[in-house]
Amino acid sequence: MANKNWPSIAILGSVGVPARYGGFETLADNLVRFHADTDRSEDLSVYCSSPTYPDRPEQFGNATLRYSRFRANGAASVLYDATTLRDAIRRGVDVVLLLGVSGAIALPALARRGTRIVTHVDGLEWQRGKWSGPARAFLHWSERLAVRHSDAVIADSPAIATHLMQEYGVKADVIAYGGDHATQVPTPPSPAPADLPEGYALALCRIEPENNAHMILEAFAEAAAPLVFVGNWGNSPYGRALRARFGHLPHIRLLDPIYAPGPLFVLRRGATAYIHGHSAGGTNPALVEMMHIGHPILAFDCVFNRQTTQDQALFFTDRDSLVAALQGPLELQDGDGLREFAEQHYTWAKVGGQYFDLLNKVASRDP
Repeated sequence: MANKNWPSIAILGSVGVPARYGGFETLADNLVRFHADTDRSEDLSVYCSSPTYPDRPEQFGNATLRYSRFRANGAASVLYDATTLRDAIRRGVDVVLLLGVSGAIALPALARRGTRIVTHVDGLEWQRGKWSGPARAFLHWSERLAVRHSDAVIADSPAIATHLMQEYGVKADVIAYGGDHATQVPTPPSPAPADLPEGYALALCRIEPENNAHMILEAFAEAAAPLVFVGNWGNSPYGRALRARFGHLPHIRLLDPIYAPGPLFVLRRGATAYIHGHSAGGTNPALVEMMHIGHPILAFDCVFNRQTTQDQALFFTDRDSLVAALQGPLELQDGDGLREFAEQHYTWAKVGGQYFDLLNKVASRDP
């Protein structure tokens, strides 16, 4: 340990840092940046998937990077999480921040040796429509194991915390996501992708049925409204079918995933509104990021999106209600109110402080 007065902390369960993928990666990335920017004293390490980082840098910020040969997504994520968890315990880490529950299958069998476990349960992963019945059963079981065998549990929204209390009798610490990194002006400036339709709305997500990509595209096709939609269209039959069906329309532009902050900043700033189709999960990072931009937001009507936006977005439930919203005066929607709420509640200064306060609190508990 670098300093006996401060705990050693390992973050695992994400693909790794710097972020190149999704919400957990963005969380890990910004926790590392917060740790460095505030000159914190914890001995911090992050586990990464070496297939995604073939150059394998040893350091990011003040964090030591450790690598696993397993991939961090799909079925391999179970091995990835379990083996990195075992390695962190073997190294004598004081506190592990486990992002997601797929590796929780290993928790009952591991001799902790004093290592404490803090698990972020994500957004009720077992309820997501993309999983088969057996996969859902496994993830539900993993959630149960994670809650029972963790020293603390993090939920990213009040609705997730309510579920954990009702199903398991466990009180979770509610910590959302920061999104203010989305407002950082890129240096040097980045050009926008070519041939964007004028006055476009922006959608950005993984192309999965639970994110209602089909509903969004059907509505924009019917309303003849301009749309730029960023997602992994080639990764599933669902995405490929949507690209074949809608990709030829002149007012709709389907872009492959974009992770670089510069082009994302340009796309977000240039949009007139943001369309958020997520129906599952908790506080969604992409939604929080767009709240900081201050555009009008049209979101699928579910408890998670209502809680995140404090009911300040416009909400749709199906294709027809989204078409009706697109035909209304979007410029009257209070994007400034969304931005002000995000600036109060969804900043990495606040979120980073909450995470490290909790991790230190758990580390200081008596065995």
